[in-house]
Amino acid sequence: MNEPTNVQIIEQNGVPVFAVIPYDEYRQAFPERITDENTLIPHEVVSIVVDKDCNLVKAWRIHLGFTQKEIAAKAGISQAALSQMEKANNHLRNSTLNKLAAAMNLTVDHLTD
Repeated sequence: MNEPTNVQIIEQNGVPVFAVIPYDEYRQAFPERITDENTLIPHEVVSIVVDKDCNLVKAWRIHLGFTQKEIAAKAGISQAALSQMEKANNHLRNSTLNKLAAAMNLTVDHLTD
């Protein structure tokens, strides 16, 4: 990690309590902590989850207008496997979530609660 060049130290009673760094440097140091507004889930997707009692994978697929066959082909899995993955209480592996997210041009955060 590059050493910050523009750090502000905030003291309380003569004791350093905070170090403030430029936001760009913070983003580079802690990318996993950045909330990207692009990962928000539209109301339509949430409605599909509730109405069809399904998980976010299926809801996004329906919302984006893809068939199971199309997403399965893009993700390199079978349509039957995708059907099983779309069940409401299924917990998917990160590697699977990465494939499905890429197939729908989403992030893994879009597909997880």
